[in-house]
Amino acid sequence: MSKLFFLGAGKMATAIAGGLVKAGTFQADELLAFDVNPKAAEAFQNATGIRCVTADCKAAAAGAETVLLAVKPQMLADAVAPLRSEAGNRLFLSIVAGVSIDRLTELTGSERIVRIMPNTPMLVGRGAAGFSAGPKANEEDIALTERILASVGIAFRVDEKYMDAVTALSGSGPAYVFEFIQALADGGVSEGLPRDMATQLAAQTVLGAAEMVLKTGTHPTVLKDQVTSPAGTTARALEVMYRNGFAATVIDAMHACARRSEELGKK
Repeated sequence: MSKLFFLGAGKMATAIAGGLVKAGTFQADELLAFDVNPKAAEAFQNATGIRCVTADCKAAAAGAETVLLAVKPQMLADAVAPLRSEAGNRLFLSIVAGVSIDRLTELTGSERIVRIMPNTPMLVGRGAAGFSAGPKANEEDIALTERILASVGIAFRVDEKYMDAVTALSGSGPAYVFEFIQALADGGVSEGLPRDMATQLAAQTVLGAAEMVLKTGTHPTVLKDQVTSPAGTTARALEVMYRNGFAATVIDAMHACARRSEELGKK
């Protein structure tokens, strides 16, 4: 019998499970996972030290206090069907993209639901997540969710209506940052730097700047001004960014992402 059962053993489930064990939130023998894909199950088990089974999902989940849903949206209905008859008052945590609390309640047969929007930096313990609790989730459920997410980064509780905004910001945000890092590196290469050096300098620059925001608590505008001397090199570069609508492009992209998230949630 497990305290936490992972339905799905992909990369995000692996990151969360591994983080829980590393942080001491759970012991490995208190966790169990299920995945129909033997290769995914083997990779999960090798990476986390947590047993992952590939047969009889219902029996594997028997007695589990909490189930974390980590399957693809199109697979969710079939995946949870074996658990529905014994859902009872079991807590279901879901990292399944775009599936609402109402739909999760319908599919699982449980009213204790917490919907989570994670992001891929959880794989390196630097995740940024938002979560929304269903009306029947209690304070212990909220506290457990916070402990789980704290093991792989930071998390904020939001009303479900803001989950699309979280998707547009932190859920999809790593892709925007990767694109920016690539652009920085490309700029370095165009100025003559070797590709490997340019990529490492770009990534470390983004990492360092982010750490300054988080650790100093200083507003990004203030930190930007500290780098920008009047009529200097940085000022000239920022002038080009402003003229080409850098900030507006990012915001427009986030609006597009949020609208697409809404669309997917209605399917």
